[in-house]
Amino acid sequence: MDPQVDAILNLIFRWLHVIAGIMWIGHLWFFNFVNAQVAKTYDADSKKKVIPELMPRALYWFRWGAAYTWITGFFLLGLVVYMGGTAFDPETQSKGMAIGLGLLSLPVSFGIYDVLWKQFAKNEMIGAIISFVLVVAYSFGLNMVMSGRSLFIHVGAAFGTIMAANVWMRIWPNQRKIIAAAKAGTPPPDGVAPLAALRSKHNTYMSVPLILFMLSNHYPTIYGMDLRWIIPPVIVAVGWGITKLMYNKSATAAPAQF
Repeated sequence: MDPQVDAILNLIFRWLHVIAGIMWIGHLWFFNFVNAQVAKTYDADSKKKVIPELMPRALYWFRWGAAYTWITGFFLLGLVVYMGGTAFDPETQSKGMAIGLGLLSLPVSFGIYDVLWKQFAKNEMIGAIISFVLVVAYSFGLNMVMSGRSLFIHVGAAFGTIMAANVWMRIWPNQRKIIAAAKAGTPPPDGVAPLAALRSKHNTYMSVPLILFMLSNHYPTIYGMDLRWIIPPVIVAVGWGITKLMYNKSATAAPAQF
């Protein structure tokens, strides 16, 4: 590809990726750190008035932000990593292997995650431990077939794929049922609200390390380390800890003060 065309496409898709990402993650954090606390104060009449007005509007920007973040991110993955020649170490690794396994790992990541959390939805600690072990294994495996720069981006891309699939396949369909129940003044079907809440919570925990993975191209010292595969799990652990602190703060009286 002509370098000038590549640069222009890179600029366009990065710009759109950031715009859509802010829209998506901004609403995600609003739902989890603001609205989740406010909703606890609603009585039956408030739910019937507020939820049908607020949630469809917020979920519109939320789900389409997720869609366009993933789409533009996928194009960037192709432009920067696959076509840009940074997917693999040409001296020790195969281009086809790096790209093929990188692409395959994205839908497989969601499939494994979805099956896992259908089994451990009621035992979050065990599910979280298994999830972290899988992150370590994923990072180690990718390190065998691709460059450090590509490794970090693909861990982030796997998180982004899981999050976007959660939005469209688990959160939005169940939120539609919750909104319909609120309009009718009836309780939502059993299991609908807990499932939507759990997957939204997971997306929130993944979003914090995801942001650093998407910025990792700027830190060659980190992804160029000999034991670079250890760093993504460390980022995930720290990111989860930061998210836990934000959840704890959201449940205090401080955010409601003015």
